[in-house]
Amino acid sequence: MSQPVILVTGSNGQLGKELQQIAADYPAYRFVFASREDLKLHHFGLVENFFAGLHPQYCINCAAYTAVDKAESEQEMAMLVNGESVGNLAAVCKKFNTKLIHISTDYVFDGESETPYQPDDKTAPISIYGISKLKGEELCIKENGDAIIIRTAWVYSEFGNNFVKTMMRLMKERPEIKVVNDQIGAPTYAADLAKACMHIIDSGKWESGIYHYSNSGKMSWYDFAVAIKEMIGSSCVVHPIPTADYPTPAKRPKFSLLNTDKISAIFGVDIPDWRISLTHCIAQLKT
Repeated sequence: MSQPVILVTGSNGQLGKELQQIAADYPAYRFVFASREDLKLHHFGLVENFFAGLHPQYCINCAAYTAVDKAESEQEMAMLVNGESVGNLAAVCKKFNTKLIHISTDYVFDGESETPYQPDDKTAPISIYGISKLKGEELCIKENGDAIIIRTAWVYSEFGNNFVKTMMRLMKERPEIKVVNDQIGAPTYAADLAKACMHIIDSGKWESGIYHYSNSGKMSWYDFAVAIKEMIGSSCVVHPIPTADYPTPAKRPKFSLLNTDKISAIFGVDIPDWRISLTHCIAQLKT
């Protein structure tokens, strides 16, 4: 019997790159990686033709417009990539009986909660990015009721642009930096999320719906920066500041901790502690 094919879209992003890193650990599957340039997801006919040639058993959709601040001025692009394209992909997956895992975000919430968000909590995005990602979720569910949606938060890795890499660079360049201390959440090491996606596929069971995944723990961006400083042995002074002192075009949720109980209970997915994952990522970046 031929190997099941796993199509990974948005393969040049952080999660896509991490899935490329671990693909060799899953020899039972044939992976096909498609970047946004390779496969224009907003073009229904192109996606359909691509699937007709490939017939993937699974699709992990990592494709996203992730420039949160830029989205405020590029609304049409954000809605096309994060909204419409997801609906297209979900519809094509349904047509070809392809199991779809779609990646979403904590930004679908307004950040006014005081307890970690459950997957079925009310959504109320406060930025164009959040609105576009919620649109993608809605179209995904409408077009393909069998899909799995995984919301994640504060993603970092050895690849692309992210908070960890930015902090490491700034701590080398500057004697002191300022980081907001009144936005609370938990980071997600993209390598852990990649393993979680593969764990679901490998488990042989499929329960559609919305799930949450991030590393365990609770912190502010300031706490995160201080941990990075300690792990790299930097002498840079990190000053805590309120969000009000660091205005950005897009509003951020001030609380976006995600409750990950459901993904653990249903699929037995491991939720590593954020410090262990951060230590691993920094070690990788240093080499």
